[in-house]
Formats: sequence, C-alpha cells, structure tokens
Amino acid sequence: MKKTIHYRTNGVCSVFIDIVVEDGIVEDVYFEGGCNGNLQGISLLIKGMKVDEVIARLEGIHCGSKMTSCPDQLTKALRQLKAQE
Repeated sequence: MKKTIHYRTNGVCSVFIDIVVEDGIVEDVYFEGGCNGNLQGISLLIKGMKVDEVIARLEGIHCGSKMTSCPDQLTKALRQLKAQE
C-alpha cells in the first residue's frame, strides 16, 4: 500500500519533506530548502531502503549546534507515517 506524507520540519534549514513509501520501502523523498546537494544525495541513497533501516541509520544526527538535522527530521516524518498505520 502506497503512503505519502508532507512533513513540516522544525529547527533545520529545510522547510518540508515529501515522502512516498510503499509496502515499508522508501520510494521517493523530496526536501524543500536546506543544503541542496547533500539532501539530493540522501534522497537517492535511501530510495529502495526499508523505512526501519532509514530510521536506524539517520535518527539522532545533529547539524552543528542544533539538536536535530534534516536527516533526523526525515526519521521523525517516517515515524509519523508509520504511526498512521
């Protein structure tokens, strides 16, 4: 089953993240704002990965002195998407 989320980020440079997940696999990710090259790279690297694997690898990453990061915000969005099941 295909699921999508439009997640408003908090405490990072990106403004929102759009995610498409099908059967527990990340199909597509788009970040609006933030470090364009890095976020494109992250989006391509996690395509095809299981949601739980993405969460395990990226959760808790900080950006400089911030207590979160764009990858960490991605995991929050994925957790929210999972909670909707």
